[in-house]
Amino acid sequence: MKDERKKRPSTGCNCDYCVHYDWDDEGEAYECGMNLDEDEMVSFLHGQFRNCPYYQPYDEYKIARKQ
Repeated sequence: MKDERKKRPSTGCNCDYCVHYDWDDEGEAYECGMNLDEDEMVSFLHGQFRNCPYYQPYDEYKIARKQ
């Protein structure tokens, strides 16, 4: 799933901090790495996607704490 805008969309959920939300160099846009169904995709693209069932917080220090 790709978001064609250059900037991250302002959604009602925490997509900016989700482990599945990454920059796609080829498409030059941020995208969610999860396979959203049609209804979820429409909500996401309109900035109305709330309480995402796939949300996992990105924690860059998670591996470092295990060392």
